[in-house]
Amino acid sequence: MRHIVNNYAELEASIVSQLSFQSQHPGTSGGFREEIWKAMFEQLIPKKFSIARSVFIIDSAGRVSNEVDLAIYDEQYTPYIFRHGTLKYIPIEAVAVVVECKSKSPDFGALENWLNGIRGLKTSQRAVARMNPYVFFGDDLQEKKHTQTSTRPLRILCHTSESELKIPDGFDMIIHPKGKRLTVALTSAQQNLEYWYNELNHNDKEQEAYRKAFNWPKPKNSEKINVEQTAATEIEDIKKQYDLQNYRVCVNLDSKSGEKEEISLLSLTFQLNQLLMLINNPMLFPHKAYVDMFNERYTKE
Repeated sequence: MRHIVNNYAELEASIVSQLSFQSQHPGTSGGFREEIWKAMFEQLIPKKFSIARSVFIIDSAGRVSNEVDLAIYDEQYTPYIFRHGTLKYIPIEAVAVVVECKSKSPDFGALENWLNGIRGLKTSQRAVARMNPYVFFGDDLQEKKHTQTSTRPLRILCHTSESELKIPDGFDMIIHPKGKRLTVALTSAQQNLEYWYNELNHNDKEQEAYRKAFNWPKPKNSEKINVEQTAATEIEDIKKQYDLQNYRVCVNLDSKSGEKEEISLLSLTFQLNQLLMLINNPMLFPHKAYVDMFNERYTKE
């Protein structure tokens, strides 16, 4: 196990070193920086996901995001990338993570504008697919058939400044170097998995009724639970155990000092993949919704 931990610590140091080189040589392009972050994410996520650079995200209403530096998307279930020359457009239904890669001093207004472009995209429920034992029509909302009504991608900011920056609200994670290591900040005040399940799978506030409470497991060793605790208190204790902040890996790298240090890259591996597992598969692709969008746009033009 020690070798695994050391490997992640060394990988962090390598990433920081590469980012430092990029910062010290202004002539290198933003594309070089994006490639460093892209290589990092490729080592963290399952192979079912693909990572595309410099893409645009679209929805079935014809809305288009600003350019996205990195998009992590599932092409197993949604194998569609619309192309216009070298430009790539990925449907929002396929996108699990969007990443904005910035330098030491990102522009606050530009970040806010970028976030608004992502938040303005909406998934469609107009999918049709064979299920067992019925044919699924996505826009026929029936609670028992819908564990997803509207997904949204995780929003991550990667920058190269070692200090905390003034960042607009809306990013779920902020990753940047600090010394020779990386630091990963989770920005939401709520971090338990129930919050994230609903945030990522029932994001449309118009579908508030479909947001569900988890069936949290009961404590296994009930004898250790104070008899005066209420059931609600017990559930709150369990929720805290599954708070994303508790997915951090902190180890004693120096046996002499006895101080624990977080292995941020290993923490990020568990945190990010736990959230991806809550989404699990993207929404069924709404073919007819995109057909109607293209037909309507073509008619207007």
